[in-house]
Amino acid sequence: MSKPQRPPSGRTNLASCIVATIFLIFTIIIILIVFFTVFKPTDPKISVNAVQLPSFSLSNNTVNFTFSQYVSVKNPNKAVFSHYDSTIQLLYSGSQVGFMFIPAGKIYSGQTQYMAATFSVQSFPLSASGNGPIPISSDGFGWPVAGGGFRVGPTMEIESRMQMAGRVRVLHFFTHHVEAKSECRVAVAVLSLLGSQWWSLHRDTALGLEFFTLLF
Repeated sequence: MSKPQRPPSGRTNLASCIVATIFLIFTIIIILIVFFTVFKPTDPKISVNAVQLPSFSLSNNTVNFTFSQYVSVKNPNKAVFSHYDSTIQLLYSGSQVGFMFIPAGKIYSGQTQYMAATFSVQSFPLSASGNGPIPISSDGFGWPVAGGGFRVGPTMEIESRMQMAGRVRVLHFFTHHVEAKSECRVAVAVLSLLGSQWWSLHRDTALGLEFFTLLF
């Protein structure tokens, strides 16, 4: 006849609870480390690749042109980036002179999506103050070098702004709001050189802005 088993003591139950608690805490720490190192949501990155003015005219101090901008949006996350409806705004002297609608969409993990926006800008007068003359290199191309001169004539500086907001869902449970912004300033100067038209392009990212100079 077997002897009846003795029920576990209180100390044994306490030890089991402590071991289970330590294991649970350790598992949570590992999950958090993996989450914040591998799956940590980060904002997408917008880069302005090119700016063009397919058509441009100046008459009686009033300008009319078509604006084209080519951008790339990279999703560095380990999950799909679902962005909402967005717009590209074009501003002159703080006032909006044009915009284009960007429909909602998705950018998959680690992918880069290229976007092109082209729209016509309604005629508007140049501000009375205007911008200062733009330096020009002596060889006619590039940004100013020693011995460069200054163009005389009207100039204008326009700025495009793009803001893209959306969400990233990590591990199908955690949803995070992410947002990306882009600002691009374009300085346009009208120049006649030997009866022809030409373009000069300069890019300055020192202030976190894309800066282009177009010379005609």
